[in-house]
Amino acid sequence: MSSTGFKQHGIDLAAARTGGETIACSDDFFAPMENLLKPGRGIFVEDRYTDQGKWMDGWESRRSYGRDNGRDFDWCVIKLGLPGVVKSLDIDTNHFQGNAPQRVSVEACAGDELPDKNVTWEMLLPQTMVEADSQNLFEIDNPQPYSYLRLNMFPDGGIARFRVYGEVDPGTFLTGKIFNLAGIENGARGLLCSDMFFSDLNNLLLPGRGINMGDGWETRRRRDPGPDWAVVRLACEGFICKVTIDTAHFKGNYPDRFSLEGTVSDDGTVSSDVAQWQVIIPETKLHPDREHVFVEEIESTRNQTFTHVRLNIYPDGGISRLRLFGGKKEQQ
Repeated sequence: MSSTGFKQHGIDLAAARTGGETIACSDDFFAPMENLLKPGRGIFVEDRYTDQGKWMDGWESRRSYGRDNGRDFDWCVIKLGLPGVVKSLDIDTNHFQGNAPQRVSVEACAGDELPDKNVTWEMLLPQTMVEADSQNLFEIDNPQPYSYLRLNMFPDGGIARFRVYGEVDPGTFLTGKIFNLAGIENGARGLLCSDMFFSDLNNLLLPGRGINMGDGWETRRRRDPGPDWAVVRLACEGFICKVTIDTAHFKGNYPDRFSLEGTVSDDGTVSSDVAQWQVIIPETKLHPDREHVFVEEIESTRNQTFTHVRLNIYPDGGISRLRLFGGKKEQQ
């Protein structure tokens, strides 16, 4: 499977912008561990140096010479911003050509507390050869949710980026609590869309407001009436009592109108044109660079619940965030 396929079938649980954090490492003499979770694949600047040596956009340890300095390998502990089940890994050695590790492994543990020397690490990916200057992609078959990973490289070297794709473990939603059913941090996920030429569907579900026009969902310009559409699996089956559509930073390319529909799927799968979609909000005008809040416009009631929604935009354009506030089915 390609890196694009990995992105489409899981959320990056370790992304810095959703709370992922590098906690500790054995050594990062040449380049700091924090670079591992930055966006993008990393860059290379030919003539840029630091007091330690060549500047590299990744995590790079000094040469350990095997056991000569007491380190058999280098390691970095990562806290997942979104604890969950790991489905695949992208260990990217982009621009690390003569300084990439020979092999890598990845271990995991669960729990809310920071792992200490007594923690028991479970193996996710045993020692495996990696290629220099490449995206090294690995599928993982382990149903357990984890909150911390340890990335190991043998015997030393540099890794540009570390991506951990998987399913968020949503925990327990409390009865009587109103929360964002479309929040990626709660386990919601974008499943299908008509187009995401300019930016990723799952940006719609990220916490906070968008930081720029690229931090949203934007389709290419249609040459027919449309609409473009996106299907989102909600955090759990629930009712919707408040909707927020944010077109932040979309000024000359926001949709003219939108509508919102919902459905219930017993097996978790839907199709854009087969599922029986019910109107939640009919076609409604949008405005540029604005946070729109809808309550009275919602046609569904608290007795009607949904597992999936379809956001339609007419005819095309970009939306920064989608928020669907409500409660789980048992709250009726």
